[in-house]
Amino acid sequence: MRTDVVDLRDFYATSLGQAARRIVRTRLRDIWPDVRGMTVVGLGYATPFLAPFRAEAARAIAAMPASQGVLHWPHEGPGLTALIDEIELPFPDLSIDRLVLVHYLETAEQVRPLMREAWRVLTGEGRLMVVAPNRRGLWARFEHTPFGHGRPYSQGQLNRLLRECMFTPTRTEMALYLPPVSWRVAPAAAPAWERLRAWGLSTFAGVVMVEASKQVYAAGPLLKARRRAVPAAASRAGI
Repeated sequence: MRTDVVDLRDFYATSLGQAARRIVRTRLRDIWPDVRGMTVVGLGYATPFLAPFRAEAARAIAAMPASQGVLHWPHEGPGLTALIDEIELPFPDLSIDRLVLVHYLETAEQVRPLMREAWRVLTGEGRLMVVAPNRRGLWARFEHTPFGHGRPYSQGQLNRLLRECMFTPTRTEMALYLPPVSWRVAPAAAPAWERLRAWGLSTFAGVVMVEASKQVYAAGPLLKARRRAVPAAASRAGI
């Protein structure tokens, strides 16, 4: 069952949520330092992490599943959000260069159809990024954060799932070593907690982040695509 979009918004408004946003967003930006001229789409609740890409990418869209709900984003200007059916994305084949899944995979009811759709919309040189709760980490054990809902994944489980869905994992990062507690000192000490990554203490990481490319050679013929109604936000963005 998906976390309601209002609960997600409220979490990222807290000091703990803001610390989590900075940490994950910084790691994502390190992995994707240059998206000039690209189409970047976030599936799930990715708006806290898309802001750095907006000024650089040709298009940046936040696509939110109907079972979660949708909120206007960004706060200023025209909306860049789309309400979607997770197993029938409203984007053409080979139309997205960078696709990030946040608060999405772990609560999906139909994982493989979802991943098949992700494969379909990515370009041949595109990259997928999955951000999921770390099965061994503390964040997956506490329900007061959105990372404590759904099915967490270990690094090995996520890599196997991606390979089974015709993706090749290319890079793995662990992040969010900060303990999921709301007391004031913990968020302020977030940079110090993140140094645990350099010591190889992945057990303490809250999330596992895996980047993957498409296994184009492994794909069979695609079924003839059904006509999809593209939401207004996607249409305005030129997709």
